[in-house]
Amino acid sequence: MKKIQIIGLVFFLVGLLVFTMIPFLGNYQLEKEMVERETKSIHQEKMLEILAPMYGEPYSSNFSFISAYNSHFNTYNDQLKSEQKWDEVIWDDYSFPLAKASHQSPVRESPYLFLLLSIGLVVLGGVMYVLPKHQGEPDGIKNNGIYHSAMKNRGWVGMLTGTYLILFYILLYWFPAYLVGLVWMVDPLSQILSGNPASQWFLYGLIYTLAILVMGVRMFRKYKGNRYQQLRTTSVMFFQTSFAFLIPEILVLLNQPYYDFKNIWPLDYDFFYDYQISTFLSSGGVGLFMLIWGIILIIVAVPLFTYFYGKRWYCSWVCGCGGLAETVGDPYRQLSDKSLKSWKIERYLVHSVLVLAVVMTVLTIANYFSGFSFLGNVTNQLHSFYGFAIGSAFAGVVGTGFYPFMGNRVWCRFGCPLAAYLGIVQRFKSRFRITTNGGQCISCGNCSTYCEMGIDVRWYAQRGQNIVRSSCVGCGVCSAVCPRGVLKLENESEEGRINDLPIIIGNDSIKLNA
Repeated sequence: MKKIQIIGLVFFLVGLLVFTMIPFLGNYQLEKEMVERETKSIHQEKMLEILAPMYGEPYSSNFSFISAYNSHFNTYNDQLKSEQKWDEVIWDDYSFPLAKASHQSPVRESPYLFLLLSIGLVVLGGVMYVLPKHQGEPDGIKNNGIYHSAMKNRGWVGMLTGTYLILFYILLYWFPAYLVGLVWMVDPLSQILSGNPASQWFLYGLIYTLAILVMGVRMFRKYKGNRYQQLRTTSVMFFQTSFAFLIPEILVLLNQPYYDFKNIWPLDYDFFYDYQISTFLSSGGVGLFMLIWGIILIIVAVPLFTYFYGKRWYCSWVCGCGGLAETVGDPYRQLSDKSLKSWKIERYLVHSVLVLAVVMTVLTIANYFSGFSFLGNVTNQLHSFYGFAIGSAFAGVVGTGFYPFMGNRVWCRFGCPLAAYLGIVQRFKSRFRITTNGGQCISCGNCSTYCEMGIDVRWYAQRGQNIVRSSCVGCGVCSAVCPRGVLKLENESEEGRINDLPIIIGNDSIKLNA
């Protein structure tokens, strides 16, 4: 079994190396017809003039091509901005479509070969590495040296992993023109699923889904014998593969709007943007159903399901962000900060993001129904700020790239506005709680160690106090790692859910339950 793991690790590293090298392969040559094809009609004439010096010129790398493009494009825009001719400025960024169109490389000619040598080897190697793990071991989670691992405890391997993820997210969100080789590699798959050329978001969706599937296999091996964890892992794998990846692409193939039916406002922060509403209303019955479905999820499904099951129904069973955190991020769950200071920052920050999302949405809706006479283009600037600071930097770069630094639920704890909304309902109007049997607690600390949300579970267990926290996502791992069965996830009546007078052991006087 060890040999299989070693071979799998070699496959994984080779595939990752090929994946990393693909953006540097090939050359670029821009032609006039490419500009005509890839730019909007209102910008076409001016773009043809701006980029004329680049026609027919060979560029040996994406760096030289993008540098030349930016030089010509920015010179034109900067002059207009200095003269305050804002209506003539071209705000659209055409660097990605033009770089993709002008890209020439073996990857474009043989995409399936490079797909197999990169992502294919990474997936195969990952599966070969995780399948033999815990083979022959009895059921149950072991104290397996996580604090002595260079990958899992902020060691050099973990630092390299985090840095790689951060750089990839920065390129994906803000400099996708550097990734056109990777996009060409997955272009045939996009053509099959949606009938359209691949974009950087199709590449991301494919990698995201495969990562959850492969690391989901690891979850099956690690938590074997725990039915709750097996079902939960199956659920996040299913919802990511079908609802988040396949169904939206197939909808596009059927000339319907791209839509993730499990994504809920305010996590889906652009749901009420004017272009989204216009798309829904112009798409006939299907588009109208999508709009109504999204509103029902917000005002009916969220409070109803959270009342009966707590926020775990979404955060740990359905959500794509949660799915990635629970599978790919599982090796880092012990890195979550359990300090009181961290908890205070979490409360202020996550609810501030929720308030910002609500304010932005209210202003957007008011502006839309006023015919944009209320605030004009101010809402567009607000959208840009939120999309950059929260939707990209926080949710993407920090939310995933910081797994090896701060644990797997950084975004869910400190930034997700939907988690804040769900948490408010769970804290004050829900049947969900984690009950504890303080008399059986041996203070081993496993529960607190493995809590990805930074909750000091042992503190509650020692006092026999039910755990009712708005941040708890009900992953159930604290219960799974408890050697004495002290913790239990329950959905009983609200009566007795909150222990108002727990036993407090410390400098304060002891208070007994009434």
